[in-house]
Amino acid sequence: MKYTVDRFEGEYAVCEDESGAFVNIERKSLPSDVKSGDILFGRDGKFSADKRLSDQKRAEISALQKKLRGGCTE
Repeated sequence: MKYTVDRFEGEYAVCEDESGAFVNIERKSLPSDVKSGDILFGRDGKFSADKRLSDQKRAEISALQKKLRGGCTE
């Protein structure tokens, strides 16, 4: 299952799954360097971050934001 880290609340990462549902995952179950916006893959209670996919998604979002601002970089 694929998840996107939305935010952290205390000992939990609030993540959105592929269906759009939000789930709480214990921070201690995640790699220590995970941050908001990272893409995770989980199976059998084990999670790994896909840094390449996370960086790609961040770049897509940044490009979309720039486009919505009309190319302005402010």
